[in-house]
Amino acid sequence: MERDGFMQDFFRKVEEVRGVIAKISSLVNEVKKKHSVILSAPNPDERTKEELEQLTVEIKKHANFVRTSLKSMQQNLPPDEQMNQASVDARIQKTQYTNLSRKFVEVMTQYNEAQMSFREKSKSRIQRQLEITGRITTNEELEEMLETGNPSIFTSDIISDSQITRQALNEIESRHKDILRLESSIKELHDMFVDMAMLVETQGEMIDNIEKNVNNAVEYVGQAKVETKKAVRYQTSHNIILLPIGICN
Repeated sequence: MERDGFMQDFFRKVEEVRGVIAKISSLVNEVKKKHSVILSAPNPDERTKEELEQLTVEIKKHANFVRTSLKSMQQNLPPDEQMNQASVDARIQKTQYTNLSRKFVEVMTQYNEAQMSFREKSKSRIQRQLEITGRITTNEELEEMLETGNPSIFTSDIISDSQITRQALNEIESRHKDILRLESSIKELHDMFVDMAMLVETQGEMIDNIEKNVNNAVEYVGQAKVETKKAVRYQTSHNIILLPIGICN
């Protein structure tokens, strides 16, 4: 009876975690919609940005719950080298844990890609508006300008009374603020990928997937700041993964 009770509790937890992962997936879709709205308007209203911020908070809360739950499940599993001799229940738990972990990584990867896509498109808008004001910047120069928390870094040496230029400057500062707001979220996602790599270190397929997506993230934001060039090497039985520490303000 005790064994049956434990497995019933385990499956209830599995269903709970699966439901939360599905909720995260739904929230990620909402984030993408907000991104589209913000990118389509020169000066999006603050309400839309506040709604996006709330979605980010919700995703973080749910992701932390899933991560904690997966860690708890992992702690109850026998080591991999003992899995062949493990009970049927233990193998069932391992299968469920693996499936949930894979789904969680998949959903968080989609979120990571959405965040990075939004950053790149916002940066492109800034570059376009700078061109309107007559200021041509390279990608490297633009990334250097994005390091500062002061939006006026873009506009301090641009003086013009034309309506077009004023509108361009307003959009530049608005997009810059959007990117600054995004930086901490990107860092948190990188940290979560590091944690997930450690959580599923013995599962080669998942590690390969995490490595692929983190490396994509590194390639995408690798020039954003000097700090992103720092990395920690994490040795697993399958790969050495270069994982970014993150972007520091």
